[in-house]
Amino acid sequence: MRGLVCVRMRISQLIPYLEREHQVTAAIAADLAAADARGEDIGKILIEQKLLSEDDLVRIQGKLLGLPVISLVGRDIPLTVLRVLPRHLAERYQAIAFEREGNRLTVGLVEPTDQRTVEALEFFAREQQLSVRYAIISSGSYHAALRKYEEEKQETDAAISAATEKFSAPTATASSEEEELTASIEKAPVSKIVSTIIRHAVEAHASDIHIEPHGKESRVRYRVDGVLRTSLTLPGTLHPALVARVKVLARLKLDETRIPQDGRIHLDEGGRPVDLRISTLPLLENEKVVMRILETSAKMLTLTDLGFTEEQIATVERSVHRPHGMVLLTGPTGSGKSTTLYTVLNLLNGEGVNISTLEDPVEYFVRGVNQAQVRPEIGFTFAAGLRALLRQDPNVIMVGEIRDTETGELAIHAGLTGHLLFSTLHTRDVLGVVPRLIDMKIEPFLISSTLVMAEAQRLARKVCPDCREPMAVAPDVRAAIERALADFPPKTIPEAVIANGISLFKGRGCVKCGGKGYRGRTVVAELLEFDQSFEQLIISGFPIDQVRARIRELGMLTIFQNALLKALAGVTTYEEVLRITHD
Repeated sequence: MRGLVCVRMRISQLIPYLEREHQVTAAIAADLAAADARGEDIGKILIEQKLLSEDDLVRIQGKLLGLPVISLVGRDIPLTVLRVLPRHLAERYQAIAFEREGNRLTVGLVEPTDQRTVEALEFFAREQQLSVRYAIISSGSYHAALRKYEEEKQETDAAISAATEKFSAPTATASSEEEELTASIEKAPVSKIVSTIIRHAVEAHASDIHIEPHGKESRVRYRVDGVLRTSLTLPGTLHPALVARVKVLARLKLDETRIPQDGRIHLDEGGRPVDLRISTLPLLENEKVVMRILETSAKMLTLTDLGFTEEQIATVERSVHRPHGMVLLTGPTGSGKSTTLYTVLNLLNGEGVNISTLEDPVEYFVRGVNQAQVRPEIGFTFAAGLRALLRQDPNVIMVGEIRDTETGELAIHAGLTGHLLFSTLHTRDVLGVVPRLIDMKIEPFLISSTLVMAEAQRLARKVCPDCREPMAVAPDVRAAIERALADFPPKTIPEAVIANGISLFKGRGCVKCGGKGYRGRTVVAELLEFDQSFEQLIISGFPIDQVRARIRELGMLTIFQNALLKALAGVTTYEEVLRITHD
């Protein structure tokens, strides 16, 4: 029955208490015990037979469990607190967040003895870096508080409606329309829509927000775990106002719609500082906005957190603790190169080391690191900035990207003159790094004297650990994996894989992963440490067959091989392996 408390109280607690308090007879207690043995709900029976009121049952429950009983009926719950627990979780677990003090959140539960509910909320709290204390609420309190989510939705809908009416009204001239938009954008209901879009993206752990014209509509998409998904569709008449609101927040020029603009927004979302990197792009008849979400409160990750293996971490640590040389990372846009670079720099960050960076743009601010953003429009390019950095007495230099011959030559010079330099290139794998540098007209003998390590990486979605389950392996897939394993370098296949055979896993889909079967991402990488055996290979033009033979001797795993081992270990899926290595 809707509206009733449906809590399975333990017989050892509830029935003796009711007998002791003379609220039920011995015969009724025996009937309740029998009903419980049949799997029926004692609380429901007590209320239906009018042996207890719902309030009485909740009060007894609180006394037996040692939890406070709270009424939320008529209570003013701040929306910022209520929204800490997304509505789909509130409905699934009959839980309401109603009070917050710093990082401590108080949650009211209708079913406090449901272990799965408590485990799910504890997991959610850890993800949000919160601690939780619990209270007991009645179903009436729960439904009264749940209506506040609906009030929020109605408020957003009203904002959309008001904004649609406001911005769809025809104006006399283009200039008067622009003036009207500029004058009203700060107080327009559309500001609430943009705030909601950003908040939901942060709650969903999205990396990017896309606001784009889509026919007669304005489409909002979030990139979560590397995949874009439509989150919201708004009337097309709102699109100029949405773009204008973002421009106001990022302090961009409202009246400039012909050229791209870049900016930054700093917000405090739910007690967490969040930076958004803004990029606008003029399209045929409108503008598109992309916001990259950078959670500055997130703790600095380790190489293990990112997904590197113990052997790979040992290679990285040997390479980055060299006194000089050049370390290059490669991979497509969105493959996590910047995050890996920041993680490596954090290994070296200390009072006795001067670390300076040139970035475009600066994504994360790191305490103790001197970070500069290049501005090509005024002549502050990577090459110009690198020249300046070499006069700043650096120990470690990070250049966002080597894009041209001039920057490449300066980077080589820095590595030769006692500096450790990190940078990125756009190549498919580590075997493309040396040919790419040679294409930039950099002398091979300089490359061989400077290059310490190259690393190529991708990001693979991880199987949700809470709904992971084995899956049947099709005969053609098994045959393909066996052929791939036969091509591994000697002694690189883990004993667990040899012992367990070919096993693959998938995510069934649960509340914690939003039904997707994936949650989070992991690095899959290949690392090549350039020892003395590569010097002659580089000088002789880097003959690919000889190079492949050498890296096989060294036991280097390719991106595909690293990803396949993670699939066999249940970290990711075989489909994900094929997706990220299809090139």
